[in-house]
Amino acid sequence: MRVGVPKEVKVHEYRVGLVPASVRELAAHGHEVLVETGAGAAIGFPDEAYRAAGAAIAADAAEVFARAELIVKVKEPQPHEWARLRAGQVLFTYLHLAPDPEQARGLMASGCTAIAYETVTDAQGGLPLLAPMSEVAGRMAIQVGARCLEKEAGGAGILLSGVPGVPAAKVAIIGGGVVGSNAARIAHGMRARVTVLDKSNRVMDALDREFNGAVDTLFATYDSIEEAVLEADLVVGAVLVPGAAAPKLVTRDMVRRMRPGSVVVDVAIDQGGCCETSRPTTHADPTYVVDGVVHYCVTNMPGAVARTSAVALNNATLPFTLQLADKGWRRACAENPHLAAGVNVHAGRITHPAVAEALGLEVWPVREALAGA
Repeated sequence: MRVGVPKEVKVHEYRVGLVPASVRELAAHGHEVLVETGAGAAIGFPDEAYRAAGAAIAADAAEVFARAELIVKVKEPQPHEWARLRAGQVLFTYLHLAPDPEQARGLMASGCTAIAYETVTDAQGGLPLLAPMSEVAGRMAIQVGARCLEKEAGGAGILLSGVPGVPAAKVAIIGGGVVGSNAARIAHGMRARVTVLDKSNRVMDALDREFNGAVDTLFATYDSIEEAVLEADLVVGAVLVPGAAAPKLVTRDMVRRMRPGSVVVDVAIDQGGCCETSRPTTHADPTYVVDGVVHYCVTNMPGAVARTSAVALNNATLPFTLQLADKGWRRACAENPHLAAGVNVHAGRITHPAVAEALGLEVWPVREALAGA
């Protein structure tokens, strides 16, 4: 199969769909890999490294999209990329379609088969292709939150760790999954006072055991979220409903009553955000202020540490990429229901139930799509 890797075009997005080590694996399986020139240059993977791994270098993205049967990316395709996709072509990348009906329409119009990293599952019920970037984003959330708390960045002028005689900042983390647990590790490591809110007793028990009670855990209700948010210096939105839009758990009224100079880092922004005042931002202009509260809502947070993120992502995606290339998408998905769970769009229709519900569209069950019904 011919696998194509275009250069990412989202603002300040330097990750790449395949790193040279992944290209070498695909080449060893007998596949042809076509990489757009400069696709990995910004993170230390020059064209020469891709050639040495067995790739051919394309002059531009148009060549990659025109020649490849399988397109492997990182971020959702932008409008000019939708126009380059075609029926029979497979797109494998993050999509986050639930809050993005325009993209959904573009992919449906293209006729392609779009497989989303964020809805591929595993035998334990996890999201293995979302997990590595969630780990990065969770750890980064505390790093950027600490920066936003500084006075020059618009915050209240609070040091997250405090100093002797001055209390550390209070951090409220809404959601104790991969993002939330990683945020808690970094915040606790920086000596902040940390509270994690979740609806799963299993999750709260695991966090309590990990931190030996040093991190507070609360069952997430309207009351507990409100109380934690109003007391916090830094709120991290770490909520995820696979494939669906994030629930709005932090209301506009809560934000209005937060202390001036407090910070919200909404990691859930890829799925629409869990705060009513959240809107997508970019690395070029990452923050804005509502009612005196600094909001950081960058939709591709891991792109800031692009080399680490690209390698971590490839470690997770490569086995699935090989399955798609070795077997074709129909056979690969028929044999692997976890990969089939990633199919969001096929032949002009939505095939993932949560995505269809979020967009108000009829779902075409993926089993029927696989059967060619």
